[in-house]
Amino acid sequence: MTETLDILEKLVGFETVGENSNRAFAAYVEDFLATRGFQVHRIVDPGGDKIGLYAEKGPVGGGVLLSAHSDVVPVEGQVWTRNPFRLTREGSRVYGRGTTDMKGFVASALLLAEKTTGRRLREPLKLVISYDEEVGCVGIQRMLDRLVPLLGQPRACLVGEPTDMRVAVGHKGKVALRAVCHGRPGHSALAPNFVNALHLATDFIAALRVLQTDEAEHGNRDSAYTIPYTTFHVGTLIGGKTLNMVPDRAELTFECRHLAGCRPGDIMNRIRDAADRAGAVHQTAAPEAHIEVKQSNAYPGLDVPQGETVIGYAQKLVQNPSTTKVDFGTEAGVFSELGIPTVVCGPGSMEGQGHQPDEYLALEQLAACDAMMDRLLDDLAS
Repeated sequence: MTETLDILEKLVGFETVGENSNRAFAAYVEDFLATRGFQVHRIVDPGGDKIGLYAEKGPVGGGVLLSAHSDVVPVEGQVWTRNPFRLTREGSRVYGRGTTDMKGFVASALLLAEKTTGRRLREPLKLVISYDEEVGCVGIQRMLDRLVPLLGQPRACLVGEPTDMRVAVGHKGKVALRAVCHGRPGHSALAPNFVNALHLATDFIAALRVLQTDEAEHGNRDSAYTIPYTTFHVGTLIGGKTLNMVPDRAELTFECRHLAGCRPGDIMNRIRDAADRAGAVHQTAAPEAHIEVKQSNAYPGLDVPQGETVIGYAQKLVQNPSTTKVDFGTEAGVFSELGIPTVVCGPGSMEGQGHQPDEYLALEQLAACDAMMDRLLDDLAS
């Protein structure tokens, strides 16, 4: 795996945490692919600091698509015993931010690109590398209007998120939301005469917990997930300026991670109904009291029906007959919604390694990914 590790060492050295530009990373990958005969397209984010890539080699046709993202989560606040942005090999592991999530897969895909040199492809190999995946699959969605005309209709897509090299056929979708709670301000000495926006917010949080209980007890279930039902989670609550003032504004951020079979529109209706009921309790005393709910982001879930051709194809490539579903979100749902048969399969474990201090990738996992890429090349070139 010397060549793969050489590539991975370079990739880990690019500090592509979310707030940083990924231009240097993209330039390296673009040059690597272009010098090996790939036609590479830059897809620049409207903000200008982030770059997505689409690359293709081979004859016109469907082919197979490999999907990855360039960004990694921050290391601030974590206790690392090694330099997170320098690949460190110790025994049967390599350490560094992004080794598992998901630069190990990218390194293996680039080695595959290297191995296409001198091979005659009967159908194309396609690669997409996005940005800002870690903040809710934002980058790939910004890329879509320019990416879709380039993609064509691949017969299979492999999203290389860490699955222990098992074929993952599903993950939940996510809706990220913000609720702004409006009350009536006043002096805290007369607090009962006013409407505390923080009270509105906590009433709404209580309503979300009721929705959660209802989902857990009566909602759809999928036992393949650690949490087999749709979940609601409040992440932040901000409000108030000083102790002696009744706050008239509070804001909370929350999310819903839903089973792929659930309709996000139905979920939003239930959330907005809960917000309206929480606000209505106070409107007799203060007609201005209400809660605004706004969606800030969303990505679709993935649920590949058993028996779909892409599952058997991926199992053959990875030489593992088992399937799984992952608890974290990926870009696979986006490609599936485009009508591209898609599964998730990549080296490493998100549970044990992804987003952790001293993130590492087991060399046997990287070797298994390289072997999968070799089988893919043999298939495309046969």
